[in-house]
Amino acid sequence: MLSASEGEQAVRLARNTIESFLKDGELSEAIDLPEVFGELRGVFVTLTKNGDLRGCIGHPYADSTLEDAIVDSAISAATRDPRFPMVDISEMSDITVEVTVLTQPELIDVIPEKLPEVIEIGRHGLIAKMGMYEGLLLPQVAPENDFDAIDLLNHTCSKAGLPHDAWLTGAQMYWFEGQIFKEVEPRGDIEEEKFNSCCK
Repeated sequence: MLSASEGEQAVRLARNTIESFLKDGELSEAIDLPEVFGELRGVFVTLTKNGDLRGCIGHPYADSTLEDAIVDSAISAATRDPRFPMVDISEMSDITVEVTVLTQPELIDVIPEKLPEVIEIGRHGLIAKMGMYEGLLLPQVAPENDFDAIDLLNHTCSKAGLPHDAWLTGAQMYWFEGQIFKEVEPRGDIEEEKFNSCCK
């Protein structure tokens, strides 16, 4: 778990990286960061503009240090999300930055029919895998969209390009948790966002 100050540094690193890259095509100058930033962690960076998604890309698996994963994900969310045009530097005054630090995904070891019973809304994010297809939804997606566990399973499979009910027909489902830090407003205070875990 990251402390509040470490979470704040994570979000500031993401914003500074994006603004430096968009302005100069270069990374911001290296700064001294706490030890946790040298640990291997999965991470996603989410950009929101006026309440609408503007970019979201990350490293689902702990394949890079937290610092490197944040830097790479921040640039990717701003410039490489295929769903959106590249962010312009002028937009950054209207964009809030969010960083989600992930636990390592684990295969959910229950029969498919039991999956809705074990998934906790607000706590678990999901990855659906089948063959070459793979899709991920972060833990905050379900409460933000009023999904129940079946909705979350269906949408994760759809995100992977699979039939929505593939979780019942052979897709492997993995779960993970996330610690979410986000700006309250663009360039504003940074808070940890917590959802009350509940099962519908």
